[in-house]
Amino acid sequence: MNVQKIAFTAICSLLLASLSFAQTDFIGAEFQMPAHPRLLMLKGQEDPVKKNVAADKNWQRIQQAIFAESDNIAVLPSLERKQVGRRLLGVSREALRRIFFLSYSYRMTGKDAYLQAAQREMKAVSGFSDWNPSHFLDVAEMTMAVAIGYDWLYDKLSAEDRTTIKSAIMQKGLLPSMEAKNNSWTRAEHNWNQVCNAGMAYGAIAIFEDDPALAKEIINRAIGTIVVAMKDYGPDGAYPEGYGYWGYGTSFNVMFNDAIEKLFGKDFGLNSQPGFLKTAAFLENMTGPSGKPFNYSDAGTNGGLQTAMFWFANKVKDPSLLWVERSRLLTRDPASHMKDRLLPAMMLWAGNTNITSIQPPKQTMYVGRGKNPVALMRTSWTDSNAIYVAMKGGSVSVNHAHMDIGSFVMEAQGQRWAMDFGMQEYESLESKGIQLFGRTQNAQRWTVFRYTNLVHNTLTVNNKHQRVEGSAPITTTSDAPNKMHGVTDISEVYKGALTKAVRGISIIDKSYVQIRDEIETADTISTVRWTMLTPASVKITGTNRAELTQNGKTLILEVKSPAEIMMKTWSTDPPNSYDAPNPGTIMVGFETIVKPNSKAVLEVVLTPRK
Repeated sequence: MNVQKIAFTAICSLLLASLSFAQTDFIGAEFQMPAHPRLLMLKGQEDPVKKNVAADKNWQRIQQAIFAESDNIAVLPSLERKQVGRRLLGVSREALRRIFFLSYSYRMTGKDAYLQAAQREMKAVSGFSDWNPSHFLDVAEMTMAVAIGYDWLYDKLSAEDRTTIKSAIMQKGLLPSMEAKNNSWTRAEHNWNQVCNAGMAYGAIAIFEDDPALAKEIINRAIGTIVVAMKDYGPDGAYPEGYGYWGYGTSFNVMFNDAIEKLFGKDFGLNSQPGFLKTAAFLENMTGPSGKPFNYSDAGTNGGLQTAMFWFANKVKDPSLLWVERSRLLTRDPASHMKDRLLPAMMLWAGNTNITSIQPPKQTMYVGRGKNPVALMRTSWTDSNAIYVAMKGGSVSVNHAHMDIGSFVMEAQGQRWAMDFGMQEYESLESKGIQLFGRTQNAQRWTVFRYTNLVHNTLTVNNKHQRVEGSAPITTTSDAPNKMHGVTDISEVYKGALTKAVRGISIIDKSYVQIRDEIETADTISTVRWTMLTPASVKITGTNRAELTQNGKTLILEVKSPAEIMMKTWSTDPPNSYDAPNPGTIMVGFETIVKPNSKAVLEVVLTPRK
């Protein structure tokens, strides 16, 4: 009786979850699912890819590197279910990389070793006890991995293998996604929505004929709910979660959009969501002349090849969007790109792009408004010594945000002078008991050294944290060559200490950078701290001046403020045992005391010494 009751309860839960997703039938009753392969590269679509590769030696280099990596993968031991903390994500991502690489290589060459290795990996992960639905990103990436292999290699799989693999997709991927406890991501405004909807849709498309009603519901659910996350690209394409999560959320969004459009012959309005097709310009401008990104929020310090950029460039017919990717393809060893698990998709999205003929963008400034607005400026796309400044406003409450409102990075002479630590690896904190993803003012997240305004290139008032509530818009911008600039009103994040705080950052005459803060204090005395994090060596050379040096280059930091200041440096040694070390970095800046109900102008000039 108890067993029957449990079973009945489970069925009811599934039905209720299913009913909660009742929505428009985007697909329509008349749609007929084509034969395999039906995901991304349909039957016969290998030939255009082969033709493009044959016409360009650079694409030949990349493809040969994919084949070589597939050879390496083919002799590796099969994946095992090894969970790290609360995540199986590392295994899921490696499964996607292996199966996608092997399946692509097989379709391009017909080499049995690739087929056999892909079969082995799919059967191995299908035998896992589960794909860790409590952290559903793990399920999403694993489902996409197995779906691609199952679909692309369908005709070569034995009946027994098909049964094993499609059962895993259903039981460990699709059905768990219908349980309410596992699918809150359908309402999320961030990368989880994009990744999970894409993974589930791939699984549903791959095994559509085995349960058309469920598969159709999952595909319709994805089309109907992925727009919840996509609205955050509006109005200009600035992705709120920053560079690193653009590479995650946007890439999977593109994987979804492309598969849907190829399969159904239409995009259901997804590509016309406000700002979505503009987001490639955002991503391109986020990279400085050094090749490093503006790594605000939870992002790494290094940039990498962005596969999705090829889809955008092809979609909007603008090869100049690939200027940064061109550099990475031409100057880096192809082997350095082989950890990108979605890399084979680049070969499908490249179209007839000739890498060496790509021209630089015409615009040297990008402004993106939205939840985390940015102004990204440079003096040249082709000069490796160009000045580059990237600044942000936004809100601490945005997903993956840091207390970095008003912060910036700056480059000149091929050096990054003003930097951002970016993220700390999550497991290093979670394993120490840190609750990392709280968004309240007193959340444990703000005990992590790297995450507060105290170590970002912004202001700190009375040694206090920026406010989680409140937002800083970009209010004024100009791309005038003599004074390219952006202004953000950061007043709300200092509410209670300052009644006004406005920061403007400019590139003047293509020669130096000016940071100007206009502040007004409340009815208490305020100690205002101005900081800039740098990897350079710092020497204070006067009451308002410091000299920064690195790699034989020099930058002068000069404070041109009527206020009385005290120049300082601060150590970046972390205060907590769970904080990551920060070798080779230091903070430089100044402190000033501002009287109650007073106004002050703080102006700093950063001049590269020629």
